[in-house]
Amino acid sequence: MKIQGKMFLWLSVFLLAVAVTYGLWSKEPVGTTGLFLAFGLSIMIGYYLAFTARRVDTGAQDNKEADVADDAGELGFFSPWSWQPLVLGLGGAFAFLGVAMGWWLVYVSAPVLLIGLFGWVFEYYHGQNRTQ
Repeated sequence: MKIQGKMFLWLSVFLLAVAVTYGLWSKEPVGTTGLFLAFGLSIMIGYYLAFTARRVDTGAQDNKEADVADDAGELGFFSPWSWQPLVLGLGGAFAFLGVAMGWWLVYVSAPVLLIGLFGWVFEYYHGQNRTQ
């Protein structure tokens, strides 16, 4: 994680230089503000990665002699099947369609979104796939 922190910190230095140069030359406030915000986001991510890298073990990406296979391992638990993303996607599609067609559709799609969200979050707390 050390290298990722350094990359984001160097990116933030570059973005700061670009933001100052762009702001002085163009006198355009929207692009200048966007570049300064990108600088702020980059410095926050770089600081977090550098801060975290001091507290965790050295990863394979920090070793220059490491192979790609050295970083392999268990990545986490992924649900083998679930209908909840489909419900959530349909609710989101209807909500965004409601912005274009009429706000009443947003109100109709809100319960579908909530059912999909709660179903996805609490999927493994009930039924045959209960783990707790």
